[in-house]
Amino acid sequence: MPTSQPVKKNANKNTSNAIRSVLFVLLVVLCCFALLGSFSTNIKLEEKPISDVISRANDENGNIEKITVIGSSLEITLKGQDHPTESSRKDPHGTLYDQGLIDQCAGYSGEILEACQEKYPKIEYIEETDVWGIVFDVALIAVPIIIIVFFFGRMMKQAQNINNQSIGFGKAKAKLYGPDKKKVVFDDVAGNESAKQDLAEIVDFLKKPKKYETLGAKIPRGVLLAGDPGTGKTLMARAVAGEANVPFFSISGSEFAEMFVGVGASRVRDLFNKAKKNAPSIIFIDEIDAVAHKRDARGGAGREDEQTLNQILVEMDGFDNESGVIVIAATNRVDMLDKALLRPGRFDRHINVTLPERKDRLAILKVHFKNKPVAKDVNLESLAAKTAGSSGADLANIANEAAITAAREGHKEISNADVTEAFERVAIGPERKSKVMNDEERKITAYHEAGHAIVGHVLPDSDPVHKVTIIPRGQTGGVTWFIPPEDRSYKSVFELKDVLARAMGGRVAEKLTFGVDNITTGASSDLKHVAELSKGMVIEEGMGKTTRNRVFPDQDMGYYTISTGKPYSEKTAEVIDQEIKTLTDEAAARAEAILKANTKVLDRLAQALLDHETLEEKELEPLLKDATLPAAAKLH
Repeated sequence: MPTSQPVKKNANKNTSNAIRSVLFVLLVVLCCFALLGSFSTNIKLEEKPISDVISRANDENGNIEKITVIGSSLEITLKGQDHPTESSRKDPHGTLYDQGLIDQCAGYSGEILEACQEKYPKIEYIEETDVWGIVFDVALIAVPIIIIVFFFGRMMKQAQNINNQSIGFGKAKAKLYGPDKKKVVFDDVAGNESAKQDLAEIVDFLKKPKKYETLGAKIPRGVLLAGDPGTGKTLMARAVAGEANVPFFSISGSEFAEMFVGVGASRVRDLFNKAKKNAPSIIFIDEIDAVAHKRDARGGAGREDEQTLNQILVEMDGFDNESGVIVIAATNRVDMLDKALLRPGRFDRHINVTLPERKDRLAILKVHFKNKPVAKDVNLESLAAKTAGSSGADLANIANEAAITAAREGHKEISNADVTEAFERVAIGPERKSKVMNDEERKITAYHEAGHAIVGHVLPDSDPVHKVTIIPRGQTGGVTWFIPPEDRSYKSVFELKDVLARAMGGRVAEKLTFGVDNITTGASSDLKHVAELSKGMVIEEGMGKTTRNRVFPDQDMGYYTISTGKPYSEKTAEVIDQEIKTLTDEAAARAEAILKANTKVLDRLAQALLDHETLEEKELEPLLKDATLPAAAKLH
């Protein structure tokens, strides 16, 4: 996101404020000088008759060299000096404040001026206006007026700004994407074909409303897009507007909220009024859960968020069939939304924008790599297979990281190595090249990762091993990848138990190689994964032995026990803990049975990792071909 423009704008604003401050100071200084000048005229000075000065000027023995008359002022030059000693009606003996001489000779021209010069040879007449005096007199009047006007102007501007802010406070901050903006259509959205089919009906109604009205059909007033973050909900909504070629008002749920009660409701009214004036149109509210979460008795009608939600409900109820306004909202927390918002007549249609499948991931990757120079060895199908569970935003990030990696390495094209590095960087983290492990740590890491690989390789319901490395990456000392051959919507209890066993393979390999009391912290992330997965199997999936087909979710059960704060009793909590322990112990026992039966394979694979640090799938095949599954590790 570009930050340079706001910084530049603030800098210009600060500069203009500084200039205004300097000008204000200068005006104050000029005003002070003007006031001082006005005070100086009140100084009491001694007056002398002008005849005395004239007589001294005509006297050869006098000390006056000459007198110069400039407009209404006199300059007296003493003998022995090149410049006047005094000006503006002053001489060494006091002040001349007599207009007699000036009235006689000043302001005349022609013969009269010549006669004056002959009569008073030491008096020089210059026909010149006292410009600075005029400027001073004008400034004495103008400067105070300018300062007063300046102050009043600033006060009026501040009052106007406050008024504008108060008027615009309740205005909606929605962005309008009209025909002048770059349109997004369904072809720009790869994957999620089922969601696009549902939204295509909305587009068809906006284009051909009579087709539905003649059959008595009512178009949905609202469409709720639900899905994980990064799945393309916002892009899908913009594609609807682009396909229908109608105005698209986009706003986030958090932009309705303010600290002042009533502002959010006012913004909702303003947004819907704008949409109605531009009908047919689409209102898109992103992250609507920010203002539409469940209401309860603890809130009250005075809360700002509840007033905003109530106004949204009222506006959506107020739509008529001919308004031509459709509301599309997006959220990744449907469980938090108020039920009144989800009922028919408001958000009639709920569309799930799911994570992309393999073919959809391939299509998305092709879109993001389309305008990038890609080498021939780049295999996007292989990358699509690796990225199971990734969203469209994740795939876009991988494409961008691949381009950055290629530029950093000085490549003219994005190579397959650049793509692989980008995938691993996004999935786990960057290589920690500064992390230097000693020989003992490298050996522990090699056996740890080899344990994961061997257990996962021999288990029948585990995914194939794709890659093993002991190079530190992200927060891990080494990584073992298991890539599923195909995307699956469901996982069986056997598959999940194989995942638990291969996760325990690292800790068990350390125990068998270095002793039961010499385990390290390298398995901490594996143990967390085992704890989370086994807990989910018991309380969410009903896969425990004694609690089979019973689930205990933490939310939406409608009742809670006082002792545990959860929807089950203390006795049930003990049963759940025992079920989790059973699954964990079983996974550790299966991993230990496999590694004991494949000791030679474990040593061989660990040594290969110490020699090469990273082993790809083709390099792993000959190293794992002798590994076998003992009967003690079989489930079926």
